[in-house]
Formats: sequence, structure tokens, C-alpha cells
Amino acid sequence: MTVVDQGRPVAGILWMLATGLSFVAVTGTVRHLGTGLPAVEAAFIRFVYGIVFFAPTLLPAFRRAQAAGVWPLVAGRGAFHVLAVTLWFFAMARIPVAEVTAIGYLNPVVVTLGAALFLGERLAARRLIAIVVALVGAMIVLRPGVREVSTGHIAQLGAAMCFGVSYLFAKRLSASLSPATIVALMSLTVTVGLAPFAIAVWVWPSLEQLGWLGVVAAFATLGHYTMARAFAAAPLTVTQPVTFLQLVWATALGWFAFGEAVDPFVLAGGALIIAAISYMTWREAQLKRRAVTPPPEAAKI
Repeated sequence: MTVVDQGRPVAGILWMLATGLSFVAVTGTVRHLGTGLPAVEAAFIRFVYGIVFFAPTLLPAFRRAQAAGVWPLVAGRGAFHVLAVTLWFFAMARIPVAEVTAIGYLNPVVVTLGAALFLGERLAARRLIAIVVALVGAMIVLRPGVREVSTGHIAQLGAAMCFGVSYLFAKRLSASLSPATIVALMSLTVTVGLAPFAIAVWVWPSLEQLGWLGVVAAFATLGHYTMARAFAAAPLTVTQPVTFLQLVWATALGWFAFGEAVDPFVLAGGALIIAAISYMTWREAQLKRRAVTPPPEAAKI
């Protein structure tokens, strides 16, 4: 069995910095595309590119899933991921980049609650406190009653929940399949699941739109690769706090590229959410238990 050396903290931090930049590039590109294409169609085209990237691995992945008898789990994950990416594309075109990023930090909270409810994992007091703190952070970002909570905000909340459920399915699948197989099967099932909805609202994309969606797929793939390298180089307790910088970069991108105002409440709420998640991860490491809460990037498109 190969032993993974996680004693390279500087490398882990650098890989996670690259991960954050990659996913900010994804969000910025989708923001640039705007509402010219229906959200479900844009998501479908992005995953068609993903199928091209994973083409050499699809047939072996199909056979492994068949042998393991896990197609119900694969289909369940695909269904939730279809809904998640559609909501994410819808939100990304309508609300500021920083707000999408900050709300996305709630993914691990959904995973933690879901693992306790459906996978039988213990929900200790420290986790409950961290979850409450993270939800307070979300309320600071949204500020319902103080400002309008738009359909874009609601869509991103739904996306965070669906991405979290998708990760729970992936966690169950990890007992039977390799990570590469799980990702390849996700690309296949999500593409198939999105197809009928995309066809129903199809608008012929321009060559420019197709090019930008190819950029989205490339940066998303790069982000997943660098994230895997970060996990291999250093433990989550080292790499997870670095994910907060993604919110800083997203805020800067929104300001420079799209003229979006810097909202200190979004920064404060996002910081509170990622602090709560980082605390949960740190405590798990201190108790020498296997961390079950993924960083926000773990459920990205």
C-alpha cells in the first residue's frame, strides 16, 4: 500500500492557493457569460466538455460501478448534482461573485448535518456550536429583512444544500470506488441528467459562449486536480484556512471586473463560516479522528 506523505505544508498551501484561484476563475467566467444562455443549458455544455476530458476513463468506470453494484448511489448523486449545478449557474449570473462564494462555504455544514442524520456519525457539541456559528455567518451575508434576498441568493442556498447531499453520496461511493471513478461517473450521469432539460430550453450558443464554457470546464478540472495535490501534500488543518482567500479574490474580481461593491458584511460572514468549518476540522485532527467535513471546494462543479 502506498503511503501518502502529508508532511509538506508549504506545498499544500501553494496547491490550495492554486485551487482557490482556479475556482475563482470558474465563477468569474460564468459571471462574464451572464444570462445569455439558460442556466441548465450552460451547465450541460460545461459537462459535455467534462465528458471529453474524462472520455478515456468512462468505460472502465462504468464496468467498475456495474461490478460493485452501486448504480443507485451513482444515479442519486447525479440527480442532486444536476440540480446543484443548475442552481449554481442561475445564481452566478445574478448575484455578486463574492456572495456566491461566501454562501458556497455552507456546503460542509450540509455535509456535517447529513452525515449525522443519514450516515450515523456522531454530532458532538463542538460541531453543533460550529454549525450555529456558520449559520450566523450566512445570516450576516444574506441579511434578510435588512435588504432584499433575491432569487439568486435562494438559488445559491439551494445549490449549497444539493452540493452537500451530492458529497454524501460520494462519501458512500468511496467505500467501493476510487476517486477517479467517482468523478468520471459523476460527469457522465450529470451530462445525461441535464440533457433533456437543456434541450427543452435550448438556445443556440455562439462560438464565443462555447469558448468561455470550455474555459469554465478547464479551470474546474484544474481546480479539482490542484485540490487533490493539496490534500496529498498536507492535512486539512493546514490547507482549509487557506480557502478563505478565495473569498478575498472573488471580492477583488467582482470589484475590478464587474464593478461590484465591496460588501464588508459578506467578508465578515464568509470569514465566520470558514472559521467555524476550520475549527471543526482542527478538532477532528486533535482527536485523531478521520475528518468527515470537506472543504468548500470539495463539492465544486
